[in-house]
Amino acid sequence: MLNSLASGRRLALRIVLLQLLMAALVGIAFLTQGLRDALAGAAGAGIVALGTALLAARTFAGLGGGGLTMGRLLSGMVLKWMAIIGGLVIILGPYKLPPLAAITGLVAAYAINLLAFRFKG
Repeated sequence: MLNSLASGRRLALRIVLLQLLMAALVGIAFLTQGLRDALAGAAGAGIVALGTALLAARTFAGLGGGGLTMGRLLSGMVLKWMAIIGGLVIILGPYKLPPLAAITGLVAAYAINLLAFRFKG
């Protein structure tokens, strides 16, 4: 086995924490545009962190065989995308927050995924 369950959990926790940090940074960066833009940027990145947390919680729920683990991973991905799409619908629908800031926050939080696997630590 190349990876333990504990190392996967640690990596998932690190990614979620970095995505939450990115949410705060995007919110601060958009604060120059106004409070609504800052809220939209932070919320856009925050829903990605929520989705990643849901994926990790579902995937690392316990031990099991290959089929069970694959099923957990797929159901976790479905939960993640439901959280992200639902969050965007809420951000852009009823709250009518600026879409550019929300999408920027979403993309910035997803960039953490690329960086987390690039640098081992």
